Amino acid sequence: MNFNFEKKSVVLGEGRRAYFSSDYHLGVPSSDASRLREQKIVRWLEDIRHDAQVIFLVGDIFDFWFEYRHAVPKGSIRLLGKLAELADSGIEIVIFTGNHDMWMSGYLTEELGAPIFRNPVEFEIKNSVGNTTRLLVGHGDGLGPGDKVYKVLKRIFENSFFQAIFHLVHPDVGIWIAKEWSRRSRIANVNKGEEKFMGEDREWLFTFCKEVESHRHYDYYIFGHRHLVLDLAVSENSRYINLGEWVSQQHYASFDGSQLELIQFRCTPETSHPPTVNS
Repeated sequence: MNFNFEKKSVVLGEGRRAYFSSDYHLGVPSSDASRLREQKIVRWLEDIRHDAQVIFLVGDIFDFWFEYRHAVPKGSIRLLGKLAELADSGIEIVIFTGNHDMWMSGYLTEELGAPIFRNPVEFEIKNSVGNTTRLLVGHGDGLGPGDKVYKVLKRIFENSFFQAIFHLVHPDVGIWIAKEWSRRSRIANVNKGEEKFMGEDREWLFTFCKEVESHRHYDYYIFGHRHLVLDLAVSENSRYINLGEWVSQQHYASFDGSQLELIQFRCTPETSHPPTVNS
């Protein structure tokens, strides 16, 4: 395993926070349901803007995304508009691709100034008093043991030749094909039941974190993809955080430079700052 992760640094201003969320899967299971979820996400973004310095979107923001030269999939206009508004106000947006939206190119970077990462990245976050916390952040797909079929598919989907072939397909046809594929995904088929925790020895991402930690220490491992809200001890002073998904859970992580909290967003007029569920 390669432990040479790309390294980035963030210096949080006094009273400022870093926020993390993932797996919005906008576009499924229906247009109406997706729009309601999108509105809730926009409400959350507005709720955190007062102290957000950087917002990490940790993959599968869209259930499908592909950038043709002059076209992108319709929809998600409320989210994109809100992200543009936040970026214009000086809040940094950081985007990770997931297994559903890995075909991002330069569009969101051009529009939002947001860097796009395809692999886990090490972030050193320094707070206003000079303390540094090291985090490993990524979507999580294809990491750890198992899932061999997907790992083969991922190499195919990421191959520049196959992407060039897909570019030749008319957008109306290409997006239709992708949406038909998307309807078979686990997040779109809510009737198949909720994801279940498999136990620490069978959770591939947790196994990955343990292996990394045996070579290099991180205070927090922050991932999505698993569709479960998890907070597990990797070592005595290291935690694996999974952000869950927004189709049914609506959780996010908030980091103030010293303490990270997992919080459920409750979209009600009375709740401007939701209660902590894990700390």
